[in-house]
Amino acid sequence: MQTVVIVVHLMIVLAMIAFVMLQRSEGGGLGMGSGGSGGFMSTRGTANVLTRATGFLAIAFFVTSLALSVIAGMDRKPRSILQGGSTPAAPGAPAPPLAPGGGLLDTLQGGSGGGQGGAPAAPPAPSGPQVPQSR
Repeated sequence: MQTVVIVVHLMIVLAMIAFVMLQRSEGGGLGMGSGGSGGFMSTRGTANVLTRATGFLAIAFFVTSLALSVIAGMDRKPRSILQGGSTPAAPGAPAPPLAPGGGLLDTLQGGSGGGQGGAPAAPPAPSGPQVPQSR
């Protein structure tokens, strides 16, 4: 449903751009449309049709925009801060400590402890200067 509304919305946008570009410029801000340039879009009746069509396309644009926002809001489910099992951590708060032998590196290595016999492997000796760590 959302995909259909998005496709219709994009077709309306493209049509509205085309209708606005076809209209004759009244102010001549860019130098176009002034100076007696004749053509098949130079009559006053055509200008009224283009103006009305642009208005209808603008209304359709707003309707599809509102429909898309309503469809997007239907998927959201309100959550209560008073109920629920887990509370999310505050932004910037340190992560909870990992259980011994249950780190990400151990999971990636495919074993418990990552070394022989289940004991954690010692980190390699540093080969260059290190950044001081706070304790």
